[in-house]
Amino acid sequence: MKVQFSLLVWMNILHLISSKKEESPSIQKLKASCKDTATCPVSYPKEELKERLTPIQYKVTQESGTERPFSGKFVKHDEEGSYRCIVCGNRIFSSEDKFNAHCGWPSFSDVMNKESVVLSDDTSHGERRVEVRCADCKAHLGHVFDDGPKPSGVRFCVNSASLDFKKETTV
Repeated sequence: MKVQFSLLVWMNILHLISSKKEESPSIQKLKASCKDTATCPVSYPKEELKERLTPIQYKVTQESGTERPFSGKFVKHDEEGSYRCIVCGNRIFSSEDKFNAHCGWPSFSDVMNKESVVLSDDTSHGERRVEVRCADCKAHLGHVFDDGPKPSGVRFCVNSASLDFKKETTV
């Protein structure tokens, strides 16, 4: 007799398996170096954000949504400068740390300043991930994984919709 599992049962099984997985030392180190998640120095009224941001920017940053892979404007972007939070302008990533991970979203090997982001556990979608948020306004940016290039060993997988870009040249 064959047993059929519902999608919910499979998701619960996957969650149990993935929740037992140990975090890599690089993710543990990164989480330990981040700013306290209890502080929130910048906040914006939801009505203002709905007027100022596009629907996808709002969905990603305020509702922890995700844009479709390969749809964001910064996936293949290669100008020199800094990537900033679309909500508050906080400088988060440098073009020097951007690389092509072929995952469908902009990828970065590090942040400009460890205090520019906060990391937290995310167990949504039946898996264990580490969520990345802007430290200043708590906008959802994406997730961080332990499959990045050396020396950091991490990959910040970020939604283009959560970012703005300021062109800068290094001197």
